[in-house]
Amino acid sequence: MIPENNSKQNIDRFLGFQEDYDRYRPEAPGMIIKLLTDYLGSTPSVVADIGCGTGLSTFLWKDVADNVIGIEPNPDMLGKAIDKLSRIEDPQSITFVQGYSNQLPLAVDSVDIVTCSQSFHWMDPESTLREISRVLRTGGVFAAYDCDWPLPLQQKVEERYNQLISKSEELLASLLPDAERAHKWDKEGHLSRIQASGAFSFAREIVFHNLESCDAQRYVGLALSQGGIRTVLKQDATLLNQDIADFSTAVEDHFQGRTLEVLISYRMRIGIK
Repeated sequence: MIPENNSKQNIDRFLGFQEDYDRYRPEAPGMIIKLLTDYLGSTPSVVADIGCGTGLSTFLWKDVADNVIGIEPNPDMLGKAIDKLSRIEDPQSITFVQGYSNQLPLAVDSVDIVTCSQSFHWMDPESTLREISRVLRTGGVFAAYDCDWPLPLQQKVEERYNQLISKSEELLASLLPDAERAHKWDKEGHLSRIQASGAFSFAREIVFHNLESCDAQRYVGLALSQGGIRTVLKQDATLLNQDIADFSTAVEDHFQGRTLEVLISYRMRIGIK
């Protein structure tokens, strides 16, 4: 049973593509640690990563915090995170559990830092922020951070990407009734919702960047890891064939078999309890 204000469609949207998600999505950069520990004013003892997916933002804290809890409602994503955990040395500081953003399996005032990486827009903000406030200790830090899509590369490539995303959204509107479509909250409203919650003494937005190696396969894979595209492909794998082919050709023409350094821009909204 999905608790009130948690959408089954939002959770199910990510069923079945945990491998591609984990392969192509960026891991959280080290800058996250510096920014959040600076605001906390100390090294965190407990970090909770909500909507942690395959753990791309959870493992970042492995050698920093004494206790790191990744919380994820989707069983496929959670299973991938647990599988990855079983393959690393000294995994004692990290645990993964199934759970929901507005029903966290955490005690009152027990967490130093709560993060939502690429996930807060899928959560009911009011009940989630209330629950985050419950588990954060006084002075604790909440951070929701996201990448800007598409990754900056070249005009023709980015235009093809935007066309692919627009086409997938148009198809979803015709394929599925409103009640069966996932709902997301606009990321631009994250900061105002954190401020309006009344749960935090301080809130702000921070913008930063990271460089990662990327080839054509990964750049295409990042696009195809977007939830809307995956949902269309589940409905009918042929509907986006031409759009994906056009996008892939533009990407391959740009990379020319090379691996390039690509900029990843992040927008982080924080609240301090």
